Parts: sequence; structure tokens; C-alpha cells
Amino acid sequence: MTGPQQLSGITVVDFTQVFMGPSCTQSLGDYGADVIKIERPGTGDMTRTSIPDPDGPDNPIFLSINRNKRSVAIDLRTPEGRAVVEDLVRDADVVVSNFRAGVMERLGLGYQEVRALNPRAIWASGTGFGPQGPYARKGGQDAIAQAYSGVMWRRPSDDVPFALYATTICDYITGQHLLQGILLALLQRERTGEGQRVDVTMYDSMLHLQMQEACQQLMRGDEINWAAMPLTGVFPTTDGAVCLVGGFTRDPLRALSHALDLDEDLSRRADLATLEQQFAAKPELQRLFAERLAKNTTAYWVDRLDEHHILCAPVHSLRQALDDEQTAVNNMIVEMDHPTVGRVRALNAPIRLSAGPATVRLAPPRLGEHGTEVLAELGYSAEDIAVLRDKGVLA
Repeated sequence: MTGPQQLSGITVVDFTQVFMGPSCTQSLGDYGADVIKIERPGTGDMTRTSIPDPDGPDNPIFLSINRNKRSVAIDLRTPEGRAVVEDLVRDADVVVSNFRAGVMERLGLGYQEVRALNPRAIWASGTGFGPQGPYARKGGQDAIAQAYSGVMWRRPSDDVPFALYATTICDYITGQHLLQGILLALLQRERTGEGQRVDVTMYDSMLHLQMQEACQQLMRGDEINWAAMPLTGVFPTTDGAVCLVGGFTRDPLRALSHALDLDEDLSRRADLATLEQQFAAKPELQRLFAERLAKNTTAYWVDRLDEHHILCAPVHSLRQALDDEQTAVNNMIVEMDHPTVGRVRALNAPIRLSAGPATVRLAPPRLGEHGTEVLAELGYSAEDIAVLRDKGVLA
């Protein structure tokens, strides 16, 4: 590293939990911010108890998105706990939450209250649908956002049932939009000296994911479905499956005909000359591809398709992807020591910077691990901290 990280000196008071918010604040921590994670005494972040695990509250789900943070377990329902949090906010650069709309206001920590305490603070909120509108009070969750936004509706073909995307794509994308908003607000504050409000929603993020499809719908009134393209698909082989994308070459039908050793050059057929005709013939085309690919191994077909410059990939399990040489070359797995769990292995930040790269300074915290340390930095005496602990305000 050639100098201080980009966010060194930035203090974040983090009220987030589960995935959307914590993935954002972990990114802030990875690039140098001091992230102070506010947790409920006794239970903490919901991911500490979301799955049964031998390590309990320090399970892999929590560990995956909470490194480079310090945990303070404090009861916000008490006047004393509220006073401590207000002291933190007065010194903070960023205050982040991902509760339902209105929860921070009920806690007395809405944008106006935080601004009154600290006009330089950036108040950032990630919710399901936003603070206004017919769904404002509705709980936001990954699967719900997939369904409401139209993402779940689009399938490779009408005979494929509606289904959940198996990875929490909505949470992740919204968390990264929350991160972008915070970084933009920090840049603006450098120019104005003032903080501001940042709002992102899962609903908006999933709509935005469909920029191309939405513009086509708004301007032409029809659907674009990249998964339904006639020369694209996922096909079983003798030992797995291959994903191929028949596009982005000068003559994909000709290339596919040669790569798959088909009985004829499909590019010579007049009834397949246009994309519209290929859509009409999709069942026949997909059947031909499936029959050929089922006759040999995944590795054989990937080599053949690569030779003909057809975009393709084996369908890997996550275990295979983690063990892939490319994952190691890209330094996508980091390790850190945890005081109770031992060695933690998790995914690295995906953004590589030549100056001030992401670092692992702190392992994911135990619940309330840094309460004494953080309060002492605020000026609380050992006696004050002991009283808060005796009252159950600070765990």
C-alpha cells in the first residue's frame, strides 16, 4: 500500500443488519473507514442467529459481511443508551441503517434529528420501497423485491415455473447502491461542508438492474429477454452442463454448426436468416444443441466452443468456483484470525486499487466486543461504563 486508504479518518455509525446494509458498511471498512456497529444486547445482528451453527453468533453468515467493524451492544430503548448513540452521531461522518421506513424516526434518529446533532453527517438509509408510496411500510426482502420488480417474471421460456433467484442479488445490488450514494455524498461534502440524506430502495435497485429491458418496454412496448434468446442456453453433457451464448460473433449459426459437428450448416438455411426466424425455430435449434452436447464431456465441448470463439462456460458449483485457479489469481479469498472461531476464510473485496487497496484490519467482531473501547474514546470514564453495564444498557 502506497499511502492511507481512501476512507481513513471516516467514522461510520452502523445500524444495519442482515445483508444489504452490512455488505455496504463492510465495503466502507475494507477501504479504511472506522465502522462502529450498533447491535442489540443479547441477540445482535439477526444474522448471528439466522442459521443453526456450531459457532452460534459468530457463524459464517455473520462473518462473511462484518469484518473491519467494531461492535457496541447497547439498548437504544433506554435514555442512557440513546445518549451514548447521540454522542457517537455527533462525531460521525456517516450514519447508516436499513430498517423499514420510519423506524429510525421512531428511534429519534431520523435525518432531521441527526442533522440537528451533526450537520456534516451523511444519513444513509436502505429500505424495501422508500419512505413514501403505497408500499412504504411494507417489509423489504430479497425475494419480495424480485417479485414486485418484474425480475422474477422473466424466465427462459413460459414453461419454466416462476422461481426465486438462489443468491440474494437484490440485497447485494441495493447495498452497493447504498455504498455509491454514501461515497457521492462524502465527495459533495468536501465541496460544501454539509452532510445530506441518501435513500436507496431494493425496489428501485431491481428496476434499475433492468435498464435495457425497461427502455425497450417503455419505448416499443415489448419484452427483451436475454435468457430466452434462441442460440443461448444451458445444456447437459455427459458429466455436467455447458452454458453457451450464441452471439457476439460474425456468424454464430455457422460457428455453432461447426463447433457442434452438426449435420448441416444452419447458417445456409433460408428459414433461419433472421433473428425473428430463429425465435420461431427455437425449439428445433435448442433440441439440436441439446442432442449434440449430451454426447460428450463438458471439457470437450468447452474446448470446441472456445476454438470457434463462441462464448461458453462449464456450469460450476460454488465449491468449484472457489477452488478455481482464477479465484486464487484474483486474490478473491482472504483469511483472518478470530478469537473464538479461529481461522476465518471469506471473500475479498472485488475492487482492486493500486493505491490504498482493501485491507483486513479487524476480524468480524464478537457481540459487544468493542463497547468499552468505543465509549472510552468518546470520553466516558471507567466508572461511567461500569454503571451502564450494571444497568444492562451496555452489554
